[in-house]
Formats: sequence, C-alpha cells, structure tokens
Amino acid sequence: MEATPDCASKPCRIFEFLESSIGKKIMVAAAGVLLCGFLVAHLLGNLLMFVGGETFNRYAEALVSNPLLPLAEAGLVGLFLIHIVLSVRATLANRAARPEGYQVYTGKGARTPGSRTMALTGTLILVFVIIHVATLKYQLGGPKGVDLFAHVLGWFANPWYSIFYVLAVGGVGLHLSHGVQSAIQTFGFNHPRYTPLIRKAGLAFAFLIFAGFASLPVYFGFIHEPALACCPTEGGSK
Repeated sequence: MEATPDCASKPCRIFEFLESSIGKKIMVAAAGVLLCGFLVAHLLGNLLMFVGGETFNRYAEALVSNPLLPLAEAGLVGLFLIHIVLSVRATLANRAARPEGYQVYTGKGARTPGSRTMALTGTLILVFVIIHVATLKYQLGGPKGVDLFAHVLGWFANPWYSIFYVLAVGGVGLHLSHGVQSAIQTFGFNHPRYTPLIRKAGLAFAFLIFAGFASLPVYFGFIHEPALACCPTEGGSK
C-alpha cells in the first residue's frame, strides 16, 4: 500500500503529529516541564540572598560571565513562546469540547481553582516576567550605582513592588498547582489510583515554588533592614 503523496516522509509525519491536538498538548507540557526546571534553578540562585550580598553578587557575576548565558536566555524565550502560543491555540481549538488545555482526572470531575484560572494566571505571569526582567535584569529604575544585591533590596524596599511580587508568584503557584499534574498526565501518567498522588506532588511543588520566591520580598521588603551600600561590586543579572 503506497503512502499518501502529500505526506510520505518521516519529517512530514512528525510535523503532522506536532500540529495535531495531542501533539500541541505534548509540546505545551514539555515546555512547561522545562520551565519548571528553570524555576527551580532560578529560585536556588535567588535564595543565595539569604546567605549575604557578597555571595549573591558572586553568583550573579558568574552567571553573567558565562559565555553560554545568551544561548540559555534564547532557549528560555523560545520555551515561553512555545508554551504561551500553543496553550492559546489549544484552548481556542478545544474550548467547545473541553474548557481546559489539558484533560485531567480529578476523581469527581470537579475543576480546581488552578484549572479555572489558567488563562488569568498565565497573563499575570507574562506581565510579571516583563516587569521582573526590566527592573532586576536590566535594572531600570531603582537605586543607581549599586551592586545587584543592593539594587534588588532597593526594589523590595518599595512595599508596592514587594506586594506585587508576592501576588505574582502566588499566580505562579496557582498556575503550577494545575499545570504540573496536567503536564504529567499529558505524558500518559493518568490513573485513578496514582493521579491523586500526582496531584498532591504537584500541589507541594507549586507551594514550595511560591513560598521560596515570596520569602524574598517578605523578608527583604518588610523584615530585613537594608544597607544599600553594603557591597560595592559590579552589578550582574538576576
């Protein structure tokens, strides 16, 4: 039996699969999992602020001086675009049949706060990323002529910025509370016996990510007494 002339090659079949509904879901899930890995690495680096300004600045300088950083940043942007664009396309294509981009077993068919607010929290995360990159990576606004640690402290000293930061990472946690288990189940791990465990693990991961990031503005914005001139080194990137 001859292959259809319009798609006889293996690359063509792969492209057709990626353009299918399940193919889009798998790409969204894969991008989401990789972004979760980035969140963990980014959080671990940020938590060095609790060790001290000198340690955090050394970490930031080592990160900036890494010649692979531009490649990593380009890959990160690509993951964000894949996750956002395909999520929107999948949602629009399946809205009539399913209210969510992922099909998730919940035990009783009930939707969760995370699943109901995926579009809202996704938009909040996008806005937060833009502001976060502008203020902390490119150091727009805030104190001038100081190292990165002092620059971050200067922003966290603004209560409105710190409150926005906490709310935004709360949105990240809420997004992950549904997204993690959804991604895992998209890869085929979907069973009435094990799905509740996956759900609990996803909730635990989401809470730890939220608590870790939120601890920074809470402590350095409302508890810690900043000393903006503590570490006069070259600024890096966060």
